[in-house]
Amino acid sequence: MQTQHLALVSLTSKVSAADLAKTSAALQKQATRDFGPIWGIQATVDSFPDLKSLPLGYWPIIISDNIHQEGAAGFHTDKNHQPYSLVQYDDSWQLTCSHEMLEMLADPYGNRLVASKSIQPDQGKVNYLVEVCDPCEDASFAYSINGILVSDFYTPNYFDPQKVNGIRYSFTGSLTEPREIKKNGYLSWQDPISKQWFQANFFGPQLEIKNLHGMQNFGTSLRSQIDKLTINPNHAAEFSKAAYLHAAYKQVVDDGDVAVGDHWECEIAQFLKK
Repeated sequence: MQTQHLALVSLTSKVSAADLAKTSAALQKQATRDFGPIWGIQATVDSFPDLKSLPLGYWPIIISDNIHQEGAAGFHTDKNHQPYSLVQYDDSWQLTCSHEMLEMLADPYGNRLVASKSIQPDQGKVNYLVEVCDPCEDASFAYSINGILVSDFYTPNYFDPQKVNGIRYSFTGSLTEPREIKKNGYLSWQDPISKQWFQANFFGPQLEIKNLHGMQNFGTSLRSQIDKLTINPNHAAEFSKAAYLHAAYKQVVDDGDVAVGDHWECEIAQFLKK
């Protein structure tokens, strides 16, 4: 199995080297323990101080003060068609990095399609774009690793033809049946007959299905096009709220880390003194 290598790089002074390292450790644990076994993917996640330190062959997730794009993050490919993600810094940047990492691992080039029954009654079988976090991306479904909030994600069974008891449709269990879309989530697909793109989103009081105008089937990746066409007006507020509610727990974890550090300093002091 080929191993994918991802890198966290911060271009903002608001993220310390320690925070970046702790985040990469949490994302490494998520990729190895949670996501990899379910999706059959092997990956490493490391942090680097700047873009010039980035080794060849790494896909970067770059945190910046302003990515000049509506929304919290954007997926791109460079001139060699290699994937990278831009994440705008805010108080929930770590959760956004997790989201981008998982979607990059599941679909590195932003064009992976899976055929399954359409959620729109007048359509038959359609091609869904694989975006493993989007239907359950609301921060209320996030979970904690090492005191850091990370994103829920759906499993390959998400596109099964029908619900089966005992099957896991998302890691946290927020999704309870195939092709379900939770509050503040969305799902995008193409009808193979009309070639039209559609999206179901739950940004308002109920699920809404609409045509995605402006999609092209060549050039820019499908995911990057959908990122630009999809604006969730609740995203920033909900992610910020989750980060605020999680802050007290995160502080307890951080205090525990400091205590562990104190233990190791005492442990090795005797050898350093010699």
